[in-house]
Amino acid sequence: MTFADLGLSDELLRAVGESGYSEPTPIQAKAIPPVLMNKDLVGIAQTGTGKTAAFVLPMIDILGHGRSRARMPRSLILEPTRELAAQVAENFEKYGKYHKLSMALLIGGVQMGDQVKALEKGVDVLIATPGRLMDLYGRGKIMLTGCNLLVIDEADRMLDMGFIPDIEEICSRLPKQRQTLLFSATMPPPIQKLASKFLTDPKTVEVARPATANINIEQRVVEVRSDKKRDVLRDLLRADEVKNAIVFSNRKTTVRDLYTSLKRSGFAVGQIHGDMEQADRIAEFDRFKQDEITVLVASDVAARGLDVRGVSHVVNFDVPWQPDDYVHRIGRTGRAGAKGIAITLATREDAEALSRIEKLIGQPIARVKTGAADEVESQEAAPAAAAAAAAEKPARAPRRKAGPSRADPRPPREEPRAAPDQDRPARSAEPGRQPRPEPRRQPEPQPTSGNEGWNGPLPGFLSVGLTSA
Repeated sequence: MTFADLGLSDELLRAVGESGYSEPTPIQAKAIPPVLMNKDLVGIAQTGTGKTAAFVLPMIDILGHGRSRARMPRSLILEPTRELAAQVAENFEKYGKYHKLSMALLIGGVQMGDQVKALEKGVDVLIATPGRLMDLYGRGKIMLTGCNLLVIDEADRMLDMGFIPDIEEICSRLPKQRQTLLFSATMPPPIQKLASKFLTDPKTVEVARPATANINIEQRVVEVRSDKKRDVLRDLLRADEVKNAIVFSNRKTTVRDLYTSLKRSGFAVGQIHGDMEQADRIAEFDRFKQDEITVLVASDVAARGLDVRGVSHVVNFDVPWQPDDYVHRIGRTGRAGAKGIAITLATREDAEALSRIEKLIGQPIARVKTGAADEVESQEAAPAAAAAAAAEKPARAPRRKAGPSRADPRPPREEPRAAPDQDRPARSAEPGRQPRPEPRRQPEPQPTSGNEGWNGPLPGFLSVGLTSA
């Protein structure tokens, strides 16, 4: 099957051919015809299968006729993150270059002025994140009564980020007679409820079991100690097979630390995380796409927003907290039919999280041994070996108190000396001779001066010495 078999216009086929594509992916082949027939659609497909083009291409042909009006967009695409919204905008520019369609991108982190100016001129396609869209709607800068085509992309991610109430509010402001397309990698119950509420007799297309990993991605788990993870990461990135790589971490602080560490080690590295300004994140992403940097360290804010052809490796420096995030992370490689490798660095504490991931994707992930992994095994085996050796070793004879042994370099413990005011037994001068009983102790008067002697009997230790003499 070719794109021409799907009923797309000649102008669109020309743009698609110039982009280097000749055959549609399975989700595109199944989704484009019903969308062109103005049917509501639920598309279930894992990331990296080409589902963005599955709704962008038919939308361009649908919007090819008609004209826009000020502050009243003709279509709306909702995206969970700024990066994904920017990716969709790039797709519209690339595939719609032979169509006279206007577009506006409404995302946070940038000035509203230019966005408001674009809305005042009128746009055919509005691509927005829910937060910025609701903000402009509340200010009266946009009207949704003329929007006849709605796309809810990455619906399960919307759910994770808490956007479902905003989406319900937005849907209630749109015309009831409209075409609605919903795309998601998974279909949890809240998303099914959303689809049944706002879609009319939708056609469901599914190209893979929900939350399955791309078969073009080779998955590995490298078992490593926590304090050796950075060393193992550097060794992995220096391998000849690594053309470029995206390294994911769970925390923004770890992203910054890894960026600094890898840069100090001589890697051409960039970073993307939630604390960066949107312009800086876009600039770093562009450097990665243009091969100015070969390693991009990112937090999960970019897991679904990075669309780069030819990423050879994805490395999970941290095992993701949510199993779904694992699927979306590794989906940055193995795109558009290419092969990819996903490597996860895991410690002993990650066993439960890995088990949940394997249960979700329905297959075990191959374990790979490294030098650091051997250290893990040796350290784990050391306590057991020591216990076994101790059990086999014969019991030692009790140590004599006469002096230190060669095995114990510590000096013998001295018995505490008796203080002068304590009773001390007298020594006998000759064998068999009974010592003279010690005189009864009397209270010791204080001396009047340094050398004037005592008014009472001698102290006990002096008495003992005289007696023995």
